[in-house]
Amino acid sequence: QVQLVESGGGLVQAGTSLRLSCAASGRTFSNYIMGWFRQAPGKEREFVASIRYSTDYADSVKGRFTISRDNAKNTVYLQMDSLKPEDTGVYYCAATATAWNLRRAPNSYGNWGQGTQVTVSS
Repeated sequence: QVQLVESGGGLVQAGTSLRLSCAASGRTFSNYIMGWFRQAPGKEREFVASIRYSTDYADSVKGRFTISRDNAKNTVYLQMDSLKPEDTGVYYCAATATAWNLRRAPNSYGNWGQGTQVTVSS
């Protein structure tokens, strides 16, 4: 089991940047796929980005968001640039030991953080 704690959300204007952090407990952090998901009001939780030995991004954030990890610090980051109002939502960090080809499915992840709110104003 991995415990996850997100931080770094906030209220920003469109076109600006935010960096989210997710601190994980556990000695096998480096073995996990780490994912970021988001959920807007009235919508389903959607995949944003994931990382293990390589990275993957949703088309809606590709070129604007960067996921990275520091295994020495048991932390994964999501650098969000050129933010848009449609990026607004609660952002969740998640961890899984499943296969890489299942990285985009929320139900592949058994460990979730509490979420952090990101609001982008126009």
